[in-house]
Amino acid sequence: MKAERLDKLLSSLGYGVRKDVRSWIREGIISVDGTRAVSAAQKVTPDQVQVEGKALDHPFGLTVIYHKPEGAVCSRKDGGRLIFEDFPARWVDRKPTFSSIGRLDKDTTGLLLLSDDGQLNHCITSPKQHIPKTYHVTLAEPLRGDETTIFASGKLLLKEDDRPCLSAELQIHTENQVSLTLHEGRYHQVRRMFAAVGNHVTALCRTDIGTLNLAQTELAPGTYKTCTADALMTLICARIQE
Repeated sequence: MKAERLDKLLSSLGYGVRKDVRSWIREGIISVDGTRAVSAAQKVTPDQVQVEGKALDHPFGLTVIYHKPEGAVCSRKDGGRLIFEDFPARWVDRKPTFSSIGRLDKDTTGLLLLSDDGQLNHCITSPKQHIPKTYHVTLAEPLRGDETTIFASGKLLLKEDDRPCLSAELQIHTENQVSLTLHEGRYHQVRRMFAAVGNHVTALCRTDIGTLNLAQTELAPGTYKTCTADALMTLICARIQE
C-alpha cells in the first residue's frame, strides 16, 4: 500500500481542502497511528489515520446499492431533489468521482448503483457484459395483445433511433401491470417502447440488475447499503454465466 501526503489523502476522500487539513492538525483532531498528526505533508496510509477518533470513510473505494425514490434526480447540478442528498455530504467531493452507474429519470424508482470505481462502472454498463435490467411497469391503458411479440422481435425501431431495439422480454402480470427485461440502455427506453405501441407508462421501477433484486436488498426508498466492487459483481452476475 503506497503512502501519500496526509492532506492529499483527506482531500481525495472529501473531508476538505488541504487548508482545512492544516487547520484540523492544529486543532488536534487528526491522529496517525494513535498519535496527534504533526504535518499535512507527512506520508501516511489510510489505515493509519483517524479523524475525530474515527477511521476514514471508505478509503479503499466506495460502492453503493441504492433504492432511488421518485422525484430524485441523478445529477449534481439540476434543480430539485438530488439523489446525493441521501448520502454523506463528503462523498460528493471524493476523487475519483462518486457517481451513478447509469441513470434513472426523475420519475423512475428502484435499483441504482453508484461507485467511484470507473472500471466497475464500465463493466456494468458495457453491452458486452450482457447484464439484463428488469423494470416493473404500470400502464395507462390495457395491453392490446401483441406487445410481447413486438418487443421480442428485435425489430422495434424507436422514433429518432437509427437501429432497432434488441430483443426484450415482457412478462404480463395484469392487463396494466407488466415487467420488461432489457439488454441495452437507451434514453427513456421503456417509456419510448410502450409509446411506440400506443400506450403510456404511468409508473416505472427498476427491480433487477442482473441477478440483484430490489426486494431482496430490503432497502426502503432513499436508503442504501455499501459493499465492495467484487461483492457487487457477484450479486449482479450470479447465474448469468450458467
